[in-house]
Amino acid sequence: MTLKKLDSGIFVDTMKIDKIKSLDGIIFDCDGVLIDVSNSYDLAIKKTTDFIVKKFAKIDESNIVNTQMIDGFKATGGFNDEVDVTYAMIMSVVAAKKLRKSFSEFIFDVINNSDQSGIKSVEKYLDILKVDLSEIRKKLAYPGSRHTNILSSIFDEIFYGTKLYYQLYKKRPDFFDGKGLIENDIVLVKKQLIDSLKKKFGKKLAIVSGRGVISAGYSLKELFEEFDLKNSKFLEDEPRDLAKPNPQPLISSIKGLGATCTLFVGDSTEDYIMAKKSDEMGSKTIFCGIYGTSNDPETKRKLFEKKNVEIILETIDLIPKTLNLVGA
Repeated sequence: MTLKKLDSGIFVDTMKIDKIKSLDGIIFDCDGVLIDVSNSYDLAIKKTTDFIVKKFAKIDESNIVNTQMIDGFKATGGFNDEVDVTYAMIMSVVAAKKLRKSFSEFIFDVINNSDQSGIKSVEKYLDILKVDLSEIRKKLAYPGSRHTNILSSIFDEIFYGTKLYYQLYKKRPDFFDGKGLIENDIVLVKKQLIDSLKKKFGKKLAIVSGRGVISAGYSLKELFEEFDLKNSKFLEDEPRDLAKPNPQPLISSIKGLGATCTLFVGDSTEDYIMAKKSDEMGSKTIFCGIYGTSNDPETKRKLFEKKNVEIILETIDLIPKTLNLVGA
């Protein structure tokens, strides 16, 4: 194994140092990298699941979902979209009830039988168990259109809140009114870091995120304009088939920047797969995995180690120091 600890929170594959030295562009994921979403997106998954199973499945339980369950689905590489995670949770709650099993145990059977195909793998496993979920499937009709689907709408009402939801969809929420959980976003990236990176990469700083552009801009505020937004990709606004880990949005961003070797900074399995595919398809890419924002940082770091990630950092603030340590 060629991964070496260079300093506290800094791990680098020594076999890739020459490639790291050739970096001339940097692209960031947003959630868990530029923004801490543990009390916004993650909480929206929990609250939406509770609401849906009570209203549509008549299962009167609260606080069903925990962060370990969310992380379990995301580690499979098929659940970059939080609404997909929510759907998987809801289907599993209903299935566990029908099978008379403990949800807190059953959910990990579902997770262990999930893969990069995401909700398709969940549906396939539940079909194998021959549990009748036709009623809840019909009510949710997911995925459908993000603008009209009931599950997506409820999730967005909870996450965005009345004002931002109206800005996005030009209509008032049907179920929730008031502030959205997006207000709980904590911005991790600082102007000082961006200024430091611009000394190395010039204007070749972009974002490729599962968020929509309005959502990303709302939370990042004035820092949003520091990135090359023309060559950034906000996948919630794109067709579903371009969702992570599809490498095409990342490749498009790299080409738009005119970078010859790009550092893609992410925190998930989907991010890693996307970067790896981009590199394999001819757009030279190095993946930098951020583990310190995880609910279980040590487990996330070990996951990245197992996948032979080239650079593993505790925080994005360590990027300039890492580049200096390898002479980039």
